[in-house]
Amino acid sequence: MKIKGPWSEAEIDGYLKTTVIPMRLSALGSSGWPVVLSLWFCWRDGALWCASNPQSRIVQLLEQDNRCGFEIAGDAPPYRGIRGQGKATLDREHGVAELKALIERYLGPEETSFSRWLIEHSAGEVAIRIDPIRMMSWDYTGRMKG
Repeated sequence: MKIKGPWSEAEIDGYLKTTVIPMRLSALGSSGWPVVLSLWFCWRDGALWCASNPQSRIVQLLEQDNRCGFEIAGDAPPYRGIRGQGKATLDREHGVAELKALIERYLGPEETSFSRWLIEHSAGEVAIRIDPIRMMSWDYTGRMKG
């Protein structure tokens, strides 16, 4: 994997493990234009993991072409984050387990009406593993001080 930008591999690893915001994921649409959407993610084993419904547009697109782009960056200053490109693998066997891990990461361990709804509608959920090929960090914290 190629890494560019001001952060070391350890800093990127730390950011991805501790940042709990949706990832912007892009895939190529049938028209040739990129399609961008947001998904919950976790960083594990050198890969980005997310989950989606088997009929979702992103699952359909990644089945046709597994190349994708991603960005994990907040919307509030100081602006910093990670963007990159990778290849996705769809895992239909572990989709529900991945969804449960994402629910706990984003919503916490307590059961809520939303987490129950997600689990009730998780039949056939597909885990998406994105293996980064290139990653670039940026961090404007220094220039945004004061």
